[in-house]
Amino acid sequence: MLDYIVVGLGLAGISFCETLRKNSKTFICYNDNSQQASLVAGGLYNPVILKRFTLSWKVTEQLEIANRFYREIEENLDISFDQTLPVLRRFHGTEEQNLWFEAADKENLKSYLSLTLVPNENTSINAPLGYGRVLRTGRIDTKTFIEGYTQYLLNKDLIKKESFLHEELEFKDGYVAYKGFKAKHIVFAEGYGLAKNPFFNTLPLQGSKGEYLIIKSKELKETNAIKSSIFIIPLGSDLYKVGANYNRTDKSNDATDTAKKELVEKLEKVLTCDYEIVGHVAGVRPTVKDRRPLVGRHPLHPRLHILNGFGSHGILIGPWAAMGLYDYIENGTPLNKEMDIQRFH
Repeated sequence: MLDYIVVGLGLAGISFCETLRKNSKTFICYNDNSQQASLVAGGLYNPVILKRFTLSWKVTEQLEIANRFYREIEENLDISFDQTLPVLRRFHGTEEQNLWFEAADKENLKSYLSLTLVPNENTSINAPLGYGRVLRTGRIDTKTFIEGYTQYLLNKDLIKKESFLHEELEFKDGYVAYKGFKAKHIVFAEGYGLAKNPFFNTLPLQGSKGEYLIIKSKELKETNAIKSSIFIIPLGSDLYKVGANYNRTDKSNDATDTAKKELVEKLEKVLTCDYEIVGHVAGVRPTVKDRRPLVGRHPLHPRLHILNGFGSHGILIGPWAAMGLYDYIENGTPLNKEMDIQRFH
């Protein structure tokens, strides 16, 4: 008998599978690549909400765990996907500059916001008022990360690349059964795919589609991630990821002309150099109205669990929330109340 079945292999699914591996638990994962949000994500880990200059939820705990988590996977898989990347917040006016310095002087933010104004020295960018620099930032190449971890599981025969059929899950005395596998527990980490999960689809998962453009510019030559009304994220080889937008009505993974136009309009206000659009990707983030994850145990089926609702913060929340769910299941450690799905029951 297995210890776990894990459904989904985005940031949430990998976080839980890796937690199981480190604790010597047996598992099988199911993934059909129907959800693209983790794969197409910008991948930045950034401790500050740059619209309001406030600290992200529980970020101090999450950052420490995430840094160690990704470093250990890089070493174990012998791949590289985690890079230190400075994030510069472009100022739109002197009032924003003043708000930045007020925030940077606060006790809980002084470790994350630099008090030194960064002048713009890139003639290809329109930023006359300069930038504020966010500290302790970086970027996960989510495509390399997810594809590398998927291959690792394939090599170990620990993944089935197929859709999980919820109606075929059987409840037994002391375990669950699915297609010949028996497991003590099952964890659903399906991202927006949760909407089709009959066991958890009453939870208030909203979903927010995000689209990114990939541009190429030999003139831009920027090595920092620039945050204005959009992010401009350097990928290397003169490529940059630009985005993302937020669309709460369209729940498809299709790239749209409407989003492309919106992103280009915002980009044109920042760049003064030539560029070409060489790619356009989209995915639906698993967002929740109260902006907190969906983690916990099914109210009627104690062997069913959920790890979801990370929104656009899966890079940092994933390892921390996975550890919390694991300790809850295995050791009875209470979940953080703000992410426990009991808040909806």
